[in-house]
Amino acid sequence: MQIGPSQSLPAHLLANLQQTPGLSAKNINNRIKMPITRVLQNNKEWAQKMKQEKPDYFSNLAHQQAPEYLWIGCSDSRVPANQILGLAPGEVFVQRNIGNLATHKDLNCMTCLEYAVTVLKVKHVIICGHYNCGAVRGALTMSGKTPGLTNLWISDIKETRNKHAEALGKLEGDAQMNRLTELNAIRQVFNVCSSPVVQSAWDQGQTLSVHGLAYGVGDGLLKELTQPITGYSSLAKAAEASD
Repeated sequence: MQIGPSQSLPAHLLANLQQTPGLSAKNINNRIKMPITRVLQNNKEWAQKMKQEKPDYFSNLAHQQAPEYLWIGCSDSRVPANQILGLAPGEVFVQRNIGNLATHKDLNCMTCLEYAVTVLKVKHVIICGHYNCGAVRGALTMSGKTPGLTNLWISDIKETRNKHAEALGKLEGDAQMNRLTELNAIRQVFNVCSSPVVQSAWDQGQTLSVHGLAYGVGDGLLKELTQPITGYSSLAKAAEASD
């Protein structure tokens, strides 16, 4: 890996490195490679450890996956689905995006939902928001004229903010952001429940429940935001309770 015109390191970071006294081009390249070298070594050590503890671990995973859960969560690096749920690889199917959105116009999320429900036959769909969410904070603070894709992406959260403006206006700071986090997750629960794939599963008698949760990055605990929605009757009750 050599520094040159095709080097992907941002120009300002590369310039800072090049201006560091006593730092040669070789050392610069070593610094650039260090992060990936570290994670590759971590991977090797983890794989060896798993083989020692559970010799059949990888061979069993390679043959099939049979998760009972689909997790739709935020891309935030502090919110890893498997660890939070205490489940091993192969036990939870995961879809993550900024703000844990499940809008019908997002083909990525809807395709994942369809595959999880119709092929993997998951029994539970979990939509999980998390407190101190950057996407929610952006929905509260970013101007509608702010350029960039992020502002467009979080428009669904802004719609939730506008719908509940009166109630949110009575709150301040973290309390306001935390409540919008919960309202956003609940909105995504109804998005999932109103999707054709979930309603088709219910029509066919498939066992499938949808859950709304919020995760506390400060204490590691999950909070249940909705009662499990298992069909049209419980969906109607949940909708009535959320009004």
